[in-house]
Amino acid sequence: MTNILHTIRSAAAKRMAYARTVSEIEAMPWETAHDLDIDRTNARAIARKTVYGY
Repeated sequence: MTNILHTIRSAAAKRMAYARTVSEIEAMPWETAHDLDIDRTNARAIARKTVYGY
């Protein structure tokens, strides 16, 4: 039972990190994104790779 709870908590934490990362990338000023070589239109792909590793 504790493994199931751990898995659920881990998945929820990753989902929250993903959502937060997408929000932060999308809210980033254009100039900052450009300086960091980030395309804000790819926020979801960037967040997925960052949080989930693929």
